[in-house]
Formats: sequence, C-alpha cells, structure tokens
Amino acid sequence: MAYVISDECVMCGTCEGECPVSAISEGDGKYVIDADTCVECGTCAAACPTEAIKEA
Repeated sequence: MAYVISDECVMCGTCEGECPVSAISEGDGKYVIDADTCVECGTCAAACPTEAIKEA
C-alpha cells in the first residue's frame, strides 16, 4: 500500500524533496502522494517532522 499524508501536514515540504520517485506534490492545504508512483520506500514518513505520513 502506498503512503498517505494526513491533515497533520504543516506544508513544510520536507517530504517532497526526500521522495526518490517524485511522487509527492503540493495539494490543497497539505501535500499529497500519488499512489501509482509511490514505491513504498518510507523515506517520506521518516523525514516528516510531524509524523503526518503513514502507510495506507
């Protein structure tokens, strides 16, 4: 399952820069992960300072 970003996202952008496949983009009020592109590596979740990224 791909990772998802919850409403705890503070739009810091840390996850976007860490994603090795560029699956993360700025959404409306929070960043979003493209499930079709996500390779489930967990790099974004490890980088998130608010722990807003979890496995779906």
